[in-house]
Amino acid sequence: MSEPDPSNTVADAPRGNWVDTLLPPRWRPFAQLARLDRPIGWWLLLWPCWWSVALASGVAGRPLPDPVLLLLFLVGAVAMRGAGCTYNDIVDRHIDARVARTRSRPLPSGRVKLREAIAFMVAEAMVGFLVLLQFDLFSVTLGIASLGVVAVYPFMKRVTGYPQLVLGLAFSWGALMGWSVVFQGLSAAPLALYVGAVAWTVGYDTIYAHQDREDDALIGLGSTARTFGEQSRPFLAVCYTLAVAAVGTAVALAHGHVFAWLGLAGFAAHLAYQVIRFDMDDGERCLTLFRSNREAGLILFTGFVADALIRSL
Repeated sequence: MSEPDPSNTVADAPRGNWVDTLLPPRWRPFAQLARLDRPIGWWLLLWPCWWSVALASGVAGRPLPDPVLLLLFLVGAVAMRGAGCTYNDIVDRHIDARVARTRSRPLPSGRVKLREAIAFMVAEAMVGFLVLLQFDLFSVTLGIASLGVVAVYPFMKRVTGYPQLVLGLAFSWGALMGWSVVFQGLSAAPLALYVGAVAWTVGYDTIYAHQDREDDALIGLGSTARTFGEQSRPFLAVCYTLAVAAVGTAVALAHGHVFAWLGLAGFAAHLAYQVIRFDMDDGERCLTLFRSNREAGLILFTGFVADALIRSL
């Protein structure tokens, strides 16, 4: 394993990640644009998709979610998260150059030219579009409809103190998509699941935003971390309570059995732990709690899969 060159790394990526140590130097900036050195983002984008597929599978009487669908959503999540991050970096390249945590990213540091970043974003989006084309027409149309929310998100922190809400609307779209590809339509259950995923996203991204609270204040950017400040813990509790209530509504509407409720209980316990452990002035703890939502998502998904299996017997 080679020692990473500090001039070719990103300050807010985990030290010694595989992108910095294994990829050829020419490829690294593009992998960093796609956030391949930080997989937590695509996990958080993926979980609502997989929750929705698993919940729909139980309703459809299937013992397990279709592995092909899970794989397609995995590929799509990695590609579209990468495209979204690249787009965000293009829009925010001048802002990122003014923030200590982000000025080493490929665009503000000059390691990738703007035209190269645009071409790379288009290539990532094409991968996501090819995945989308594997689904039915309703789902394809539904997926395309999400692009409007994705397009406006990077600008929201310039005009509102609630950009996390717009992120939630975009990042949670998979809660609709998973159900749609199983049933070629939507119902009340995936809509409730979507609301729960949005509230979950607003909560965990508020935790994440506290790392940049002071820099955002200096350059006049909005976030729920700045909006709620010392009241962030109660706000986080409200977001997570709404997330659990909405997901519970989805389970009830889908006539989930005991394992779905057990998965929801485990999910709720994990979110409560985050609220208890939250410290707005401890950046390292905020990052750790944010990343722990990968496990929170896994707990709920496991419950939905187990429920589908039991229901099919």
